Amino acid sequence: MITPEQVAKWIKAGLANALITVEGDGQHFFATIVADEFEGKSRIQRQQMVYQALGDKMHSDIHALSMKTLTPEQSRQQP
Repeated sequence: MITPEQVAKWIKAGLANALITVEGDGQHFFATIVADEFEGKSRIQRQQMVYQALGDKMHSDIHALSMKTLTPEQSRQQP
């Protein structure tokens, strides 16, 4: 079974400077990703970056992934 820690490690491999938290039950995951690389990118572009970091694992190991993608500035503004 895939763990949230594994998912975070896979994302971190593609977004090395990101702060990542992942929760999940082995099939369905929710990730919060804070990265400088997201600056100036649309929400869709940010999600594409995460999917690219996960590569084939999105098709084979992860059943569902919801995510919140934030720049560091946006993260500081969160309640």
